[in-house]
Amino acid sequence: MSALPSESGVERSLLSWLDGVGWETHGQDGDRGANVLDEAYERSNREVVYWNLLAEQVVALNEDVTEENVEKFVSSLKRDLDAENLMDGNRAFHQLLTKGKSFTVQHDDGTTETVYVDLIDYENPEKNRFHAVNQFSVSRETTIRPDVSLFVNGIPLVTMELKSVAQDNDWHDAVSDLKDYEEDVPRLFVPGLFNVAADTMELRYGAVGAPKEFYEPWNDAPAKYEDDNEMRQAVRALCNPQTLLDLVKHFVFYERRAGGDAKIVPRYMQYYAVNRILDRVQRGEHKRGLIWHTQGSGKSFTMLYAAENLLKRSDVAKNPQVFIIVDTDKLNSQMRDQLANLSLERWTEAESINHLQELIERGQSELVLTTIQKFEDVDPDVQGNDEVVVMSDEAHRFMEADLGSRLDAALPNCYHFGFTGTPVREGEREKDKNTFREFSPDGEDYLHRYSVKQGIEDGLILPVYFTLRHEMEWEIDEAGLDEEFEERFQGMTTDEKREFIRDNVNATTLAEIEPRVDRAVNEIDHHYTEHVEPNGWKGMVVTPSRRSAAMYGERLIERRGEDAVEVLYTATKDDPDLIEQFHTDSEERDSIVKAFKEDGDPELLVVHNMLLTGFDAPILKTMYLDRNLKNHNLMQAIARTNRPASGKENGEIVDFQGVFENIDEALDYDAETKAYAARDKDELFDDLVEQVESVMEIFDGIDKTDTQEATYEAVNRVSTHPERREFKQGFRRLQNLYEAVAPDGRLVTEGVEEDYKWLSRIHVAFKRATSGEDDPEEDMREKTREIISDNVEITEIKKDFPTYKLGEEYLEDVEDLDNPGVKASQIAHATRQHLHPRENQNPRYKRLSERVTDIVERWQNDQISDPDAVEALKSVEDAVVSVEEDAEEEGMDDAEFAIYTHLTEETSDAVESEDQAEEIAEEVVSQFHDRVDRDYPGWKTNQQTISEIERILLDVMVKQYDLGHLIQDDEFVDALRNYLIQNHG
Repeated sequence: MSALPSESGVERSLLSWLDGVGWETHGQDGDRGANVLDEAYERSNREVVYWNLLAEQVVALNEDVTEENVEKFVSSLKRDLDAENLMDGNRAFHQLLTKGKSFTVQHDDGTTETVYVDLIDYENPEKNRFHAVNQFSVSRETTIRPDVSLFVNGIPLVTMELKSVAQDNDWHDAVSDLKDYEEDVPRLFVPGLFNVAADTMELRYGAVGAPKEFYEPWNDAPAKYEDDNEMRQAVRALCNPQTLLDLVKHFVFYERRAGGDAKIVPRYMQYYAVNRILDRVQRGEHKRGLIWHTQGSGKSFTMLYAAENLLKRSDVAKNPQVFIIVDTDKLNSQMRDQLANLSLERWTEAESINHLQELIERGQSELVLTTIQKFEDVDPDVQGNDEVVVMSDEAHRFMEADLGSRLDAALPNCYHFGFTGTPVREGEREKDKNTFREFSPDGEDYLHRYSVKQGIEDGLILPVYFTLRHEMEWEIDEAGLDEEFEERFQGMTTDEKREFIRDNVNATTLAEIEPRVDRAVNEIDHHYTEHVEPNGWKGMVVTPSRRSAAMYGERLIERRGEDAVEVLYTATKDDPDLIEQFHTDSEERDSIVKAFKEDGDPELLVVHNMLLTGFDAPILKTMYLDRNLKNHNLMQAIARTNRPASGKENGEIVDFQGVFENIDEALDYDAETKAYAARDKDELFDDLVEQVESVMEIFDGIDKTDTQEATYEAVNRVSTHPERREFKQGFRRLQNLYEAVAPDGRLVTEGVEEDYKWLSRIHVAFKRATSGEDDPEEDMREKTREIISDNVEITEIKKDFPTYKLGEEYLEDVEDLDNPGVKASQIAHATRQHLHPRENQNPRYKRLSERVTDIVERWQNDQISDPDAVEALKSVEDAVVSVEEDAEEEGMDDAEFAIYTHLTEETSDAVESEDQAEEIAEEVVSQFHDRVDRDYPGWKTNQQTISEIERILLDVMVKQYDLGHLIQDDEFVDALRNYLIQNHG
């Protein structure tokens, strides 16, 4: 088996790719590249910026900064890295990166002047210095060493963490490490733009401070960066100097949120679409363009990025007026709230038709938010600005009620870009609605497209599956039909009557026939209880009329309770009692919708003409569709269920109207859109069967029994790479598929459930063996947990696979484990868990941690056998235990022993004897106790603590022992400071 690249291999590859697009790289030879810059620019490990390099560049880029005053400037800039809150600091520093830093300079004649000093030259990128290095180490309260770091003029803008699938790590683990780094040493990320998490297979990037779910792929590239190697393409397209500077300067938003501010950088389709718009405006060749991006891709932010760039970039337009046009008051409110929470400066909202006309006539360079309806009575030819750019959201509705013509008349000389996920092409006649004809120049279908298929592949949206229920059986009650129907039905059998109704009664009337509603409600209630409710998802019932919505509402409330169901539609005067009982005002509807998006009640919404556009609720899994929708209306409805959420494998539509019976009639789109918009749920079952078979193949040759022997053999099979990774990832997806499909009678009849039970048993044993989890079954999904509870003997597994921990009890006996692969997994995990939080407490722990990593990597790559791995790991384990035993034997506390160990094992040539090392350690710790105040929160990171520790080291090492050369070594000082802080924290 050919070995997959280790982390260092991924590191070297990535540096070579960066080298090819213009970065000065260090570390391709496998050495620690940061050392080169550290030595060249005399960086202390406590610093996150190469200040000497930045000083050189600031002098070169700014005529008012000189060799004489640059030190004063740099000293001032250092204070800008001091921030109590990472996001506040990042926002403030981003201002400095993009607008410059104010600085008071003194002229030869004694006068002073305040100028703005540029840290980066965006106009002349070649004047900047671009460095990419590996293993950039920073020691503050603790020490971190990201794999690759990108610096512009010595400022860290991108931090990368890389993992190797050969070590059973992937980009998910890299994100976790990056989040830890942000928490441990936030100072490094104060100037940062985004982070990159990658493994040998995939790459994700996320803005500084972004949670894991917002780390996304970069899956497109200009022609010069296109590459069959997707990861190489992503690195080159995202991280080339030109794109990086463009992102820093023009594509960063900060959004105020309830849980704290968030930094937002664009997705790749947003970035490339905006640049297409800017290019079109700059060239002036065409005045129109269609942005066709599937729902869920973030069209609102694409428009906002475009608006921000149009208003601020004089190279695109000198003084433009920009309009964002939406088609409903609700979308207007959402966009207004978005604008209010973002860092945009120049925007206003058209509050009325007259106000809109006033804004158009005035023509001030700003962003104007309005609804299309406000153009209804705006006078023609009132455009007061020659440079007007209009962006219409949900552009497929732009042509309705002749409102588009009113806009064209009011703004006859404007650029007009349409944004939609669901374009309309009713025909090619002039009177037919056709989004492409309206927004695209001749010979062009769209300016930029991001398809449903791309959205699913990128994980921005989920696949949606449908189940046809339009042919459900229901009782025909002749007495309940009106006389006209009764006459038509005379002489027909029940089946003939049912077929006649289906073929000749319109959707609204059909949905209001009581026996049919009763049967549909019964199916909805059963389906929701069996398939949706167990995982905590929610559902929506879509009806063709207010009357049918009320009928559904009454019956569902009777079954599920008043709090569990809400009915939403508009109210009118003189509504009958049936409809009036569910009247709500706008405020009540907002409250209901907000509650629906959260956990708890309501669990079902029944709607008519509401929430089918612009409604994002990831908790919505299933739509019960009893309304005949087609084309863009159907695409909009589908998109309500496709928003991702943790553990959600897909969206689902239960179709009571037969909309999906003929997808070619329902969706007048290209073949790819039809194929990916919604798929038959039988395909989901097929996916589950295929996934079960795929995971079962890992265990070929092993008896599929519940015996100890079979379980041991199976766990051993997945203890090392590549089976370990295949099983972890394969079972993760398998569990999501099972949760989406179950219950289904075919699971039993086709033997799928039996295989899934066995795999679930192996997964529980595997998690206990490799992760030391006492009750892994508790973390599994609801339906899987139920099948385990009913079919897997957990007590037996716990006896066969005892969890192995290295803690206060230390060496719990694992000699009963006769399987060396399982034993090696347990010891490796337990030892790592013990060492990870202690790496900065003693130099031995750090070396032992590196030994564990080396042993596991060689074991996973089949370079050493299972028994040899066990013996090697047990020797590390013994050494771990001996650290504290040795400290106790020497009569030292942990900090003293750590300093003593460092002096005798890391710098043995510098001290006269072990006795002297012990004296130094005792003296340093004694003075630390006497001189450092540790009685307040945050003492460990306080600058006063850091400074006092350095003075203690100076007093002891230099004045008492004449070892000044040691404290000239930043790494030595960082290490001793960490030992003192970490062992007394």
